[in-house]
Amino acid sequence: MDERAGGFCGVVLAGGTAARMDGIDKAAVELHGRTLLELALDAFLDADEVVVVAPVSVPTQRPVTFVCEDPPRGGPVAGLLTGVDALLRSPALIGVVAVDMPRMTPATWRRLRDAAAGRDGAFLVGGDGRRQLAGVLDAARLDGVRPGLEEQHGMALHRLLAPLDLAVVPAIGDEAVDIDSWADLRDLA
Repeated sequence: MDERAGGFCGVVLAGGTAARMDGIDKAAVELHGRTLLELALDAFLDADEVVVVAPVSVPTQRPVTFVCEDPPRGGPVAGLLTGVDALLRSPALIGVVAVDMPRMTPATWRRLRDAAAGRDGAFLVGGDGRRQLAGVLDAARLDGVRPGLEEQHGMALHRLLAPLDLAVVPAIGDEAVDIDSWADLRDLA
């Protein structure tokens, strides 16, 4: 356990529609004999607590809290804020990741937390320059930009994050890979 992790909690977004994968529950998809949810939880090794925003679908070894946004399928902003509201602790930093990013590791989260020092947060950026749904946010600053309940459903994540001072952390290797299609899964296998 990384002692620098004090006050770090995680939110795994796993309640999406997976439209390009025939609506399958991505959390239950296996890669090398492990579910994508297990891989996401492994990456949050240093987190004090983890909330999974999705219906309970996959058993976990690690104790986690499962929650769903209301109404369901409200998008990443609604999922993130629902996950934050379900945390039992009041962390200084909140990590958020999409369940379909199986190459995230505890070292990735450490780099993101280090980059967020003195800023409002930090997000992973892929080789194509796109910000990924993997980053850390200062909990107090996130609370300061929180939209109303009605506004957060369907809101684009970039809109929520726009007023924040975020560091950009280039992915190392295939950390930024996400599984959006069956071909993506096949290419990782």
